[in-house]
Amino acid sequence: MKNLSKYYRILAIIGFCYTLGPLSLLASPPNILLILTDDLGWKDLSCYGSTFYETPNIDRMASQGMRFTDAYAAATVCSPTRAAVLTGKTPARLHITDFLSGLEFPHAALTPPEWQRHFLPHAEVTLAEMLKPAGYQSFYFGKWHLGGPEYFPKTQGFDHSEAEGASGWPAAYFYPWPAVSNLEGEEGDYLTDRITDVVIDSLKQPHDRPFFIFLSYYTPHRPTQAKEEHIRKYEAKLTPDQVQRNPVNAGMIHSLDENVGRIMQSLNDLNLAENTVLIFASDNGGNHYADIPQKTNNAPLREGKGASYEGAYRVPLIVRWPGNVPAGVETKEPVSSIDFFPTFQALAEQKPSSAQELDGTSLLPLLLRQQPLERQALYWHYPHYHNGGASPHGIIRKGSFRLIEHFDGTPAELYDIERDIGETVNLARSMPEKSEELLADLRQWRNEVGAQMPTINPNYDPDRVHEWKFYGQ
Repeated sequence: MKNLSKYYRILAIIGFCYTLGPLSLLASPPNILLILTDDLGWKDLSCYGSTFYETPNIDRMASQGMRFTDAYAAATVCSPTRAAVLTGKTPARLHITDFLSGLEFPHAALTPPEWQRHFLPHAEVTLAEMLKPAGYQSFYFGKWHLGGPEYFPKTQGFDHSEAEGASGWPAAYFYPWPAVSNLEGEEGDYLTDRITDVVIDSLKQPHDRPFFIFLSYYTPHRPTQAKEEHIRKYEAKLTPDQVQRNPVNAGMIHSLDENVGRIMQSLNDLNLAENTVLIFASDNGGNHYADIPQKTNNAPLREGKGASYEGAYRVPLIVRWPGNVPAGVETKEPVSSIDFFPTFQALAEQKPSSAQELDGTSLLPLLLRQQPLERQALYWHYPHYHNGGASPHGIIRKGSFRLIEHFDGTPAELYDIERDIGETVNLARSMPEKSEELLADLRQWRNEVGAQMPTINPNYDPDRVHEWKFYGQ
């Protein structure tokens, strides 16, 4: 009987390993390197259809891994998405629903709710804190934008941090960069290059345990500044039929691609590529309204950062893990930046606790076996105004349908984004039952996560609704 019990235990273990896939057969958890770009649009890479920007290294990464066509940022702006990536929670649950410190529209129809304007609370469990019990050494490089020095990455579980900043932008990409702390440089140094230098230095260190590197590039957020040789290259490439037409922004993306290539080469040279899960993503859609000429263009998606449409929320996402994630695969599965936390948790074989209240879903079944996720819908909550065009709204994507609920009483918008990716035909009136179904789902979700709603503004002035200022000014 003892031998029989042992036999069944072995069968159970084999079955458990089969359920998880190759991961559970590894001697130790893999390294994780997450690259998060800032304001990089869904159409800002050649492998996503840009005919102006050139991104051969990122394209190569896509050819070596899985490319997501329907990946979404957790918010239309940066800080909420970053908080969601670090915690696996939706911005609505975190009550961090706008960039820090946000904008005020003192004469608009609605007043945003009271929300956490200044920092990610230490009480939240971050990726670094979750991975630490699994033995990971954690590094953070680049943009933070979730609080000042007392809330910087080292106070949130990271063992090493460099080039972080409380601000949402670096003020300058050529040294000196006053809004970036703890990063040495020399006059003429380009910020994207220097951050990559310190990342590569960290890769070269001896590693007796798995590492987690969170590389948070400022690129291509404004100020729109690039190297002269890159600007000239894209000025020469401009033709009347190009939709994306800003050669300086193109130069920024060119530098981004060069540096992703440097990281990929370093992983190869150091024999780390095979055991490193490499992820490339963006924190929100491209900045569609900024600069002259226009900084970028997200077409065929509608509008961009700071709006309520697909151009604001849909982003590039690529995952490479040689030997585990099949090469050159494209998936239309809708996923979100809230999914990184549970995915990394599964990679590290850490069990989630009910107290965590995670909103994301592990992507491992999809990555390892192309198994569809069991999630029914994705949700967003943005109870703010933004100078990118957004007014307070909520969104649900369920199947091919995407519904936008406007909190100011403007009628809801319903789109079939598989047939109408540009959101040109509002189906709300022609499909009232579908609209009501999705509105009910969205409102139920808001109650479940404790989403905060805006209130009527007693200082509403229809002649001054577009006036804005940074919060606290």
